[in-house]
Amino acid sequence: MSDLPELITELPGPASRAWVDRLAQRECPAITARRARRAQSLGVADTDPVVWDRALGANVWDVDGNRLVDLTAGFGVAAVGHRHPRVVAAGQEQLARLPHAMGDAFPDPRRIELLERLAELTGLDHGILGSSGSDAVEAALKTARVASGLDGVLAFSAGYHGLSYGALGVLGYKREAFAGPFSGQLGEHLSLAPFGGPLPSLQGIGAVLVEPIQGRGGVRVPPPGWLSRLREACDQAGAVLIFDEIYTGFGRTGGLFAFQHEGVVPDLLCLGKGMASGSPISACMGRAEVMQAWGASQGEALHTQTFLGHPVGCAMALASIQVLLDEDLVERSRTLGAWLAQELAAFGPVRGRGLLLGLELPDTLRASRELLQRGYIALPAGQQAEVLCLTPPLTISEPQLQGLIDALAELL
Repeated sequence: MSDLPELITELPGPASRAWVDRLAQRECPAITARRARRAQSLGVADTDPVVWDRALGANVWDVDGNRLVDLTAGFGVAAVGHRHPRVVAAGQEQLARLPHAMGDAFPDPRRIELLERLAELTGLDHGILGSSGSDAVEAALKTARVASGLDGVLAFSAGYHGLSYGALGVLGYKREAFAGPFSGQLGEHLSLAPFGGPLPSLQGIGAVLVEPIQGRGGVRVPPPGWLSRLREACDQAGAVLIFDEIYTGFGRTGGLFAFQHEGVVPDLLCLGKGMASGSPISACMGRAEVMQAWGASQGEALHTQTFLGHPVGCAMALASIQVLLDEDLVERSRTLGAWLAQELAAFGPVRGRGLLLGLELPDTLRASRELLQRGYIALPAGQQAEVLCLTPPLTISEPQLQGLIDALAELL
């Protein structure tokens, strides 16, 4: 699927507005931005979102029938494209056979196969599966605590690792806004350092948590050699190095994983988003010596959840990974990303790698709104919304990306 936008109503259209009106009656007002005319006292945004109806490849159709081009891959999830037929078929087949097993108590074959596959691809021996990126981060933090015996965690400015309580406690991105209301319940175990800057002492630090390339924090790439120095510092201090590759993994940056660009292997690796291209599943993979610190299960697992290793999610992840490799999408991300970065440079400085790119613009909020009016979905990123973030499906076509370039030329 490589269609350009086709708009038949204004955006958002009447059907989208009607659905969002209904949503406003039932959803917590902090979640979905809605028109200020309905909630001026809440200070919410003045534009409703479009309501998605279906998607295929890099296209999304809203409930009004408008066809859009998705430059977000649904927050980076649809790595092999929305609704890839092989991924859908794998999910449907598993759903018809066994939709649910029993977490740590009774596994199924797909869970075992996925852990084997992830170990093969990452070079890390053992894993803990979860349902979200935050799950993977929390599993990594718990593993590092067990392995190191130390409570301290070093994370980095503008780092984003999710908003559940365990992940919120190590947040760098807009920390006061997101973590401030809950600071009394988050503990005092976190130290923050500048991303890409001088490394502080790791005394008392059991875990160092970092994104090899920051995503939501502004598509920030650290200086060459910085991750290697971080690895050396962790080795010297006995700290567990955790790479959060929930955003950057599975071809997003032009390598299968971002840690491979510098050959810096973490002790623990958090994965999610593009792993299954549509199913909520995640993983924390780790070195055997670190994972063995948990010890053997004594009959009740120290870390588990009801949907651990969900069979449908595992089946879709296995299919998505195979599509990624069969269709050579990692290399495509590298080459297409390099071309796109060169084209975007006509409009401003460009950050990122592969198909994780950020275009610095004076007003990214306006740019994203005006792109939407032309049928392109893109979101700002960064602490000050300083970049327009582009993370399209790795299957997006060159004509669709050229359409983005043409739309930017018009509005800028």
